Amino acid sequence: MDIRIDDLRGTAIKNLLTEHLEDMRRLSPPESVHALDLEALRQPNITFWCAWEGTDLAGCGALNALNESEGEIKSMRTAKAYLGQGVGRKVLEQIMAEARQRNYHRLLLETGPADTFGAAHALYIANGFVECPPFADYTLDPFSVYMVKNIL
Repeated sequence: MDIRIDDLRGTAIKNLLTEHLEDMRRLSPPESVHALDLEALRQPNITFWCAWEGTDLAGCGALNALNESEGEIKSMRTAKAYLGQGVGRKVLEQIMAEARQRNYHRLLLETGPADTFGAAHALYIANGFVECPPFADYTLDPFSVYMVKNIL
């Protein structure tokens, strides 16, 4: 699997992120959807990776620089054809490696509740993330779970 930085201009990533946003809107009320669209993901503080299996887009994920010592995971998604094949784990490993390279102290994320996002919870917990209070501009929300991993 080839994981590389992406400029978010290709058709495959546009389609995967459209599917991601549609799922988030289907599973959560509008005020609880924190997934970013393509334009928001193209900000200079966000680094975005795509995971490729040959010419197939297998998944994606992003790292949002919150400040000099903290990053936030955004837009983690595995293509349906690659579910259960470790794509999310590999993308998460790439993001965590980059966070260490940047000397971040903490890596944070927002995801949905475990009953809807069980696979995501299992992935994050297996990689040392624990629940935490809301961070940045997030607020308490029954449709959100906040997690953190201390890096350094």
